Amino acid sequence: MKKNTKIRIAVFFLELLCLAILIGGLYIYRRATVSLQKIEQPEFHEEEITVNAEAPQMKGFSTYAIFGTDHRVLNSEMEGENSDTIIIACVNNSTKEVRLASVYRDTLLDIGDTYAKANAAFAYGGPEQAISMLNTNLDLNIRDFVAVDFSAVTKLVDCFGGLDIPMSYAEIVHMNNYCVETSEETGEDYVPVELPEKAPDDQEKIIGTYHLNGVQVTSYCRIRYTSSLDMGRTERQRFVIGLLVDEAKAAGLTRLFDIMDEVFPLVQTSLSKTEILQLIPAMIGYSLAGNTGFPETYDFAELSDMGSIVVPRDLTTNVSTLHKFLFSEPDYTPTSDVEEKSWEIQNIAETRASSTSSPAPSATYPEAERYDAEYQEPEYDITGEFYEEPDFEEDLFE
Repeated sequence: MKKNTKIRIAVFFLELLCLAILIGGLYIYRRATVSLQKIEQPEFHEEEITVNAEAPQMKGFSTYAIFGTDHRVLNSEMEGENSDTIIIACVNNSTKEVRLASVYRDTLLDIGDTYAKANAAFAYGGPEQAISMLNTNLDLNIRDFVAVDFSAVTKLVDCFGGLDIPMSYAEIVHMNNYCVETSEETGEDYVPVELPEKAPDDQEKIIGTYHLNGVQVTSYCRIRYTSSLDMGRTERQRFVIGLLVDEAKAAGLTRLFDIMDEVFPLVQTSLSKTEILQLIPAMIGYSLAGNTGFPETYDFAELSDMGSIVVPRDLTTNVSTLHKFLFSEPDYTPTSDVEEKSWEIQNIAETRASSTSSPAPSATYPEAERYDAEYQEPEYDITGEFYEEPDFEEDLFE
């Protein structure tokens, strides 16, 4: 008799557990569905995306394009917006490892109907042309994208309560300068970071870790006036993405849904709500396995109609290196389309450039230094004027 009673009690608690799991699952599904209704899905024509005929399909991987659009008041009269941030996110569906590769905004590539800076493709033909630019120049098969602007990044960071960022003296100066415009564009406030009384002799060495809010982090991601130029800017962006991923993993589902409610209205994507809903549970197990910039080897050149550009030092070699990084292909041979573009890029640089320079500057810091940086009291005074405030009046191709 007692045995039967214990069995009935055990069954009862098992039923309660199943019911709780069911209710919890329905709650999660409902909350996610409500959040997804707020995401913007613009008119998108996947059939217009171009892929090189010889390019591999890369089964077992999912590859996405992430665009950071230059949505500012001063660009409102232009026909389109540049995608000054271009990141390829490659997911290994077996290992759940994610690799990020930034394409430098000033890279000379075939953007569809002409050779120009890579960031102009989005302005000319929206995400379809920008994705096609990545596919045809880099032998990729990207079909989907996510696009954000200053407001989305600012809101996301603020939802997590800010981020701790190690910075150099130069970065603090430039970040404070950028904050003025970022604050105006987003309508959010910030407090300038106070510089040390004494400036270090090496103004690009990490001097401390600072807790930054959304406006400040967004401005930090915009810096490209240090010695590493756009290469350092993209490295900062990938570093911030890593911090945000860590924050998301540490947050509970309820908090994540609240954040999604705030941020999703500021996001554009080609992914359907069903596809995003299927990705949410899996994202918890994803991990960032590495990041890089493209092209790996390059030179700088000055063209009269485009200004300063980044010239891949042999596009085919750089594409091979990219495939090795993204897909672990050690001996990838680029398609004939990429070989043709490589020749044309070199021809443009050799015949039209007024000047060239190489090697390119190295990044301002090793990635590990960002995580391990500790504040060190500067010991040197600085004489003369420091950096001038950046000029934000840039045209479509600069």
